[in-house]
Amino acid sequence: MTLTALPIFLRLAGRPVILIGSGEAADAKRRLLERAGAVIVGEEATASLAIIATDDPEPIVARLRSRGMLVNTVDRADLCDFTLPAIVERDPVLVAVGTGGVSAGLAAAIRQKLEAELPADLGDTARALHAARPELRARFPDIADRRRAIGAALAEGLGSDVIARMRDPQAERLERIVLTSADPDELTLRQARALAQAERVYHLPAVPTAILNRARADAPRIACSAPPETLGPGLSIWLEIAE
Repeated sequence: MTLTALPIFLRLAGRPVILIGSGEAADAKRRLLERAGAVIVGEEATASLAIIATDDPEPIVARLRSRGMLVNTVDRADLCDFTLPAIVERDPVLVAVGTGGVSAGLAAAIRQKLEAELPADLGDTARALHAARPELRARFPDIADRRRAIGAALAEGLGSDVIARMRDPQAERLERIVLTSADPDELTLRQARALAQAERVYHLPAVPTAILNRARADAPRIACSAPPETLGPGLSIWLEIAE
């Protein structure tokens, strides 16, 4: 399958970007460029990128393209050399969602779902992995083994305790899940993954069977009135119902 565009991340701090237009759309692009540290300039300036937010963009786009610039034209996918994605930010992690200019609304809706699914401390996880690179290289000299080990650890959760989990995969861990619905389809992606990976599931008696069925088939279901004081090795789940 051919890519319709190549997703890239540009470092714009201190670099000029032409912005032409006024109104709400132009203001939104200005705020985004300012957050990226770009220097916003006018049409006559020298730059590599330009963003156009006007009612009659064709002549401006033609002039800028003739100067070798890449142009983004608001609400005109046919006049875009690049598009600006919806962004989920967990510094230093950036997740970009684009539709090639086809539907900004769809990109925004996907971004909102990702905002709810991705943990707030995801940036801490990235920094922990970066700081542990020498240790991980020593522990897993082969790059393929290292990638598999990191992938397996992250599959259990994206929290910044990922390095501790890699050092001792069998360490006792308890994750609490508070259910807001009896419908298993209302589980978040993170909750569903935790249930699928848990070695055992502790739960209040009132937790629906449909929810418990989302756990691994071989994971014991243990009904109790409170989280256990002693856990077994690996990941245990405590399921309760929101009041």
